[in-house]
Amino acid sequence: MENTLWANTVLASPGYILGTIVHTGLETRMAMNISKPRQKVGALDLEVNWMAKVLFVVMCLVALAIIIADGFVGEWYFKYFRLILLLCAIIPISMRINLDLGKIWYSYCI
Repeated sequence: MENTLWANTVLASPGYILGTIVHTGLETRMAMNISKPRQKVGALDLEVNWMAKVLFVVMCLVALAIIIADGFVGEWYFKYFRLILLLCAIIPISMRINLDLGKIWYSYCI
């Protein structure tokens, strides 16, 4: 191990080197350090994302229930998307914006 040159090593002495390249695959230190970094997401962000997904599914189901109650008359798919647009107020986008602005303000104060 005392004569080992790791990857990206620069030799400072003039002259020549006689060596062997050994490849051990993904078990090398350099290959194991190339993993992607984890994204840090707070518990509040995860909960808000989960609630937004649930509310989106509820919104789609309510629009579908209205279309079923109407009886699929005429161009029902246009009516479905129109109901989706009308019911989009169920998902509070302003809550997400307020949370982000609050985090920015708190980080500034800290």
